[in-house]
Amino acid sequence: MAPWFLWHALSSTARLSTVLQILVFLPLTLSTLSTSAFLLLSLLLFLHSLIHGTLVLFWGSPALSIMQVPMHPFLLLVCFNAFSEGVHPWLTMAASWWGRILHWSSPGFIVMEGMSSLLVAQRLGQVGKELVEEGEGYQFGLLVAAAAAYVASAWWIVVAYPAAAASPLSSTLLGVALTSLIFLTFIGFAMRRTNVIESSCLALIVAYNVWLCGVDDALVLDQALSYTPLLSNILPHLQTLANFVSNTLPKPVLFALVYRLVVMHFASRILPTIGADSWEDESGVDNGWEGRPTSKLTHLLLTYRQSIFVTVYSHLLLLDHSSQVWWRWMNIFFTLAIWSVELLVSNEDDAVTKKWKVD
Repeated sequence: MAPWFLWHALSSTARLSTVLQILVFLPLTLSTLSTSAFLLLSLLLFLHSLIHGTLVLFWGSPALSIMQVPMHPFLLLVCFNAFSEGVHPWLTMAASWWGRILHWSSPGFIVMEGMSSLLVAQRLGQVGKELVEEGEGYQFGLLVAAAAAYVASAWWIVVAYPAAAASPLSSTLLGVALTSLIFLTFIGFAMRRTNVIESSCLALIVAYNVWLCGVDDALVLDQALSYTPLLSNILPHLQTLANFVSNTLPKPVLFALVYRLVVMHFASRILPTIGADSWEDESGVDNGWEGRPTSKLTHLLLTYRQSIFVTVYSHLLLLDHSSQVWWRWMNIFFTLAIWSVELLVSNEDDAVTKKWKVD
């Protein structure tokens, strides 16, 4: 038991180290070198993660998570060395094309985030509906939780309003989004195709995106906090490094990164449970989900989650504030549009709809 526990702890530490390295190295390269160097490092990390995911898919050894830890500092050194003097034209061209691919993938990220957010909200609504059937205590608790979510989303929007509605166009978009959310909520209640848990989750999603529209934490470093050579006393050196890291990592990008990855992860877990016959048994069709196409897709997504992490993080770091604002507004309206379509096309006689909606 002890060797297994130590091996599990070592493997978990290696995975955490990998995440922290990627979180720090990408904005570090962007702030200290250039955008081309950042794109090159992002491309190298992406290619490495593809190789790592493929080895995990065919080999599956837990030792891979430990073996890949030194690769990220090595790739960082390679990138710094490549841009220390003259840059090879092929490297510049590869970084440029990778940047174009990241920019072109913006609509895809918005679609995945919007659909994943809606899927998670509907799943929470379905779980809440199942808990309500257990007793009045669950019903009262869920009503209080939904009311708290409504209040929190309203407060969040009010706090974010001065920055998010700084222009007439943005204030108009905010008004249209809130009006659409309110009308869709009432329509869903009237048609008995949604519940307060699902609608309160949608309200929080809208409030979150509105808040990000007003947050501008540019990746600008204070020269006083720049990294200094190692001093005789290690504590001031570590303090300087901690200040550098805390001012290098853009907070809104981290919030957006965590949210996007979390909803995509939960959506990948929810997808295999959706189907015309998926509610007949808790374990799925024929006592398992392995044969379903959505289950295979989920397995691939989880296997290559590090590649998705690098791509999503690089894309968020590459966008400037104005671009992120417009993509956030598109995310809000895309999510509301998908929700409206789902409310209108749902069939009350369908078994899946009855299971997901209010009877």
